[in-house]
Amino acid sequence: MATVTVRNLPDEVHLALRVRAATHGRSTEAEIRAILETNVLPPKRLRLGTALAELGQRLGLSEEDFAILEKVRDTAPAEPVKLE
Repeated sequence: MATVTVRNLPDEVHLALRVRAATHGRSTEAEIRAILETNVLPPKRLRLGTALAELGQRLGLSEEDFAILEKVRDTAPAEPVKLE
């Protein structure tokens, strides 16, 4: 696990962290970890397929709309990239 040192933390911020930690029944260090985890990590992993399906539902797209898109979709294989 990584270690982080925070320099020049104002006294009032440190005191507020200590009070908040005591309120939650944990150490200041544990409170800082909890704050970072809550505010830095995304609530859940974004899944592209799920996001696109939800977007389609919000827009009111139907199966017929997708069938039309499938008819006009280019199905030819893509040309490989030439790096020369």
